[in-house]
Amino acid sequence: MTNKFSYLMLVTVLLMSCLSCSNDSEDTTDGTDDSETVDDSDVVNVDASYFLTSDGSVTITTVPCTLSDGTETDCYQIVTGSLPSDHTMGPWCPDNIADSAEEGGIWLEGGVVYDVDGAFIENMATFYNDSNWLMYDANGDVYITDTEDDCINAANPNVGAEYENFCVECLPSYITDLTQTWTIPITPVIQANAVMFTTAGAGGGPPGAGTSAPSTRGVALNGIEFSAPAPVDNILSAYTLAPFDDAGGHINVHQGYHYHAATGFGTQIVQEDGHAALIGYALDGFGIYALEDANGDSPSDLDELRGHMDDTRGYHYHVDTAGNNNFINGLKGAYVN
Repeated sequence: MTNKFSYLMLVTVLLMSCLSCSNDSEDTTDGTDDSETVDDSDVVNVDASYFLTSDGSVTITTVPCTLSDGTETDCYQIVTGSLPSDHTMGPWCPDNIADSAEEGGIWLEGGVVYDVDGAFIENMATFYNDSNWLMYDANGDVYITDTEDDCINAANPNVGAEYENFCVECLPSYITDLTQTWTIPITPVIQANAVMFTTAGAGGGPPGAGTSAPSTRGVALNGIEFSAPAPVDNILSAYTLAPFDDAGGHINVHQGYHYHAATGFGTQIVQEDGHAALIGYALDGFGIYALEDANGDSPSDLDELRGHMDDTRGYHYHVDTAGNNNFINGLKGAYVN
């Protein structure tokens, strides 16, 4: 009788232990739910009607496409003339060190947006702790590239010494017959493994050998490229400065006008619930939204890509703060190679 009772007690203890182990495995100590993942039910299609097509600056057609994971689907092909029609461009370089902020653009450095006014140009040697900076003459006039050839040569990664201490300003008039074409899936296709971009300021390309990820982050609703981070280290090492205008954009003759930061310019789709406005789409088809909502608050639950999910917009991204020279950190979905 004693042996039978002991045996039953042992079985009871073992069963209780197993139940306890099972409960421990389902509860996480940090309050997160390990089973919570983004799936196909969290996908919202691209809405082509949000793009600025009414003035002909952007055209959109539906085309068959193959995505990076082999998915064959339909995509929107977005063609733009490489210059925005919904806001003015420039100025970029002030003419003289006495000029105000209204006569120059901005510079992105260390998470901060600086006005490129005359005082900024005058004090670059102090700002960068390098006495080689002297971007103006005895009259205070700033050295500025003033021809298309100068723009091209000064923007070359191997810029010649003759362009040192020049403010590089490429003008819209240099863009006369340039179009850009972007192809994005109408219905985003979520991937098990996201593609991460390189860090801001490091060139912005794909993250290592064997990948074919695009360096472009997305397309604004006015058709203008959300570009990879500007290579500011290369620019500054040549003792040149290539400012952005107040919209966070500048021009080169190969890309046309393109953005390196979101500063509140351009076409936006205001959200009825006060959520941050839609400003464009990433190349995987997920929406890109402004950083702050109607109350000026930024989301606190973004993943490493700068994305999160809600019931209205599904999975979507929020842009980085403008001073970080960055939009988003990677792509959650498949993209057109």
